[in-house]
Amino acid sequence: MENAEIEALIAYIHKYIDEPLPLSRLASYVAYSPYHFTRLFKERMGLPPLYYVSSLRLQKAKDLLIHTNMSVRDIGLEIGQQSLGTFSSRFTEKVGVSPTEFRNSVKGTHSDLHALRTHGEWQMNQQVTPGRARVVGTVHSDYPFEGVILIGLFAKPIPEGIPLYGTVLSSLGHFCFTGVKPGTYYVLATSVHWEMQAAEILLPHTTLRTRSKEPVVVASGAIVPHRDVWLYPPAPNDPPILISLPLLMNHFLARSFQNDLG
Repeated sequence: MENAEIEALIAYIHKYIDEPLPLSRLASYVAYSPYHFTRLFKERMGLPPLYYVSSLRLQKAKDLLIHTNMSVRDIGLEIGQQSLGTFSSRFTEKVGVSPTEFRNSVKGTHSDLHALRTHGEWQMNQQVTPGRARVVGTVHSDYPFEGVILIGLFAKPIPEGIPLYGTVLSSLGHFCFTGVKPGTYYVLATSVHWEMQAAEILLPHTTLRTRSKEPVVVASGAIVPHRDVWLYPPAPNDPPILISLPLLMNHFLARSFQNDLG
């Protein structure tokens, strides 16, 4: 699929996200058979088309939880989930907290960010040599900011669920994940500016981010090459950041506190 086709399709999905979007409708819009459309879409986006649509609908649910007083049940219905239990389970799996917990996390998000800010520098900004069971790299950006970078290794090219390996960087620079089990991973990251409001952190639509186009393959006994990743403003075809960023900040703070007790 050409870039123009992808961009037009993504715009179409966003426009009609409240309507049924079966595979046949999406394939017909770009004049492909469902089979070829699915294959080409996954090659370009890294995700099956209906998985991508489902992710956008969960992002809409996050928006509704923060910006409206709609009940959790009604929000589930709004995004096409007839069962409250199914909606809550899927939301919790992808976001990391239940819909109610996500809505209630507005109050504590700013204090979590303040705790990170006062914590000081927590990853040494020194180059780490690639090695076995280790994923190392450097985060760059043409868009300077003052804040933190949440970076992790995920099983899919979309930031959903708790990363398999993750950390917080106090600045642009080097990162290192050790003890990485053999497997295929995707490096995903986003930034949180010190001056961001709670709703902006919970709904990170505009944050700088990175999404690795190629997976990181960790093989037993092999050395993984150094990775250079660049933070960039969100692109129209980027999948949503579903994982709760305050949850990731809390995970780091809890782990850091345990190390301090250590």
